Amino acid sequence: MDKKQSEQSQAFWEDRWQSENTGWDIGYPSPPIAQYVSQYPNKDAAVLVAGCGNAHEAEYLLEQGFQNITLIDIAPTAVKRLQEKFSSSSAIKVVCADFFEHLGQYDLMIEQTFFCAIPPQRRADYARHAASLLRQKGKLIGLLFDIVFEKEGPPFGGSAAEYRSLFEPYFEIITMEACYNSIPPRAGSELFIQFSKK
Repeated sequence: MDKKQSEQSQAFWEDRWQSENTGWDIGYPSPPIAQYVSQYPNKDAAVLVAGCGNAHEAEYLLEQGFQNITLIDIAPTAVKRLQEKFSSSSAIKVVCADFFEHLGQYDLMIEQTFFCAIPPQRRADYARHAASLLRQKGKLIGLLFDIVFEKEGPPFGGSAAEYRSLFEPYFEIITMEACYNSIPPRAGSELFIQFSKK
């Protein structure tokens, strides 16, 4: 993404936050992600939540004893709120940045309504960059939509076949299956994913 595209993306999402147009926010950690995190053994793992929004998953990670959590969002308003929200926690670092320009090394990346928010032509870049941010055998886990939306996005939908072709060059597909514990409004339209970096 060039500088102009990045600035346009930031302006778009900042406007959504300032106008309180955040319909993707469910108000609590997504149950499939919470279930996965609750059985993840290494509480010292470096965890990344990109396009984190209100970062309900980060609150759950803290409750579960995780010590090294990085949150990224491109919208300054979202980031400011999170910095205030987590100001007393040394376990959480909040970064205002474009995901595609972020550098770091993580053990676990959590995907929750970020992939579906980026333009589909950037999806290959997402897969490649996610892999570059993960250590060997690092995991990308979370939820992807298994539906094609009638209206123009974001959110943008997709299918398992599309995702497999995008991610297989960089990841071993451990799990990509219909999600049985989605929130009711998304029931039947989500895939739970667990990918391991090759």
